[in-house]
This record gives sequence, structure tokens and C-alpha cells, in this order.
Amino acid sequence: MQRELRLRLRKQFSYVYHRGTRASNNEMTLVAARGNRVQVGFSLSKKVGNAVERNRVKRRLREIVRALASKIRPGCYVVVARESAKEADFAKLSAGLYHLFDRQKCLTTSQRLPPKGKAQ
Repeated sequence: MQRELRLRLRKQFSYVYHRGTRASNNEMTLVAARGNRVQVGFSLSKKVGNAVERNRVKRRLREIVRALASKIRPGCYVVVARESAKEADFAKLSAGLYHLFDRQKCLTTSQRLPPKGKAQ
């Protein structure tokens, strides 16, 4: 993921936590706040595992966001991984993060999923 797309400063994370809205699933929580450009930060506690396991989860999440970056609306986002994220495979993390961005209505309209129960 490109350096311009990352949240790195403490005040940026604080802004998102205080102003943002949350959506969660079993593996992670997405906190979204308004912003001028796409910026994403990742937060993992020591409950997720040791440094090797936390970095593995962060690398996977960064790759998922890198692939989704062109489809995400401008804003500041923080992905907070839970303990179950370290057991989840790449496909499950990808589907979960995509679902959270869709629930927060952070994807461009052409990329959003159709509502459940509606036939096309």
C-alpha cells in the first residue's frame, strides 16, 4: 500500500476514532470518518498475537486495501483487527473487509453489492 494512503500520526487516528462511525464483524472493526482523500490505518492489540502474527495480519489487510483503494470513497479509515483475524485466511479477511466498506457505504456506487433478496 502506498505511503500516501496510510494513517500514521496519533492525531489522525484520534480524529477517526472521535468523529467516525463503526461497523464490525467477527474478524475486525472498521471506523470511518470524512476526509479529502483515502487514508487507511491499522490497529492491532497484543491480544491478536505476537509481533510476527500481528505483522502477518497487517500485511494481509494492507494488500486487501491496496486492491480496493481505487474503489473506496475519499475518507479516513481505521481497521481494528480482533483476535480471530489471525486464524482467518486471506479470502475471509478480504470478504469481511469488503463487506464492512460496503456497510459503511464507503465504496463507489458502481462497486457496491446489490441488496440481499433482490433478483437481477
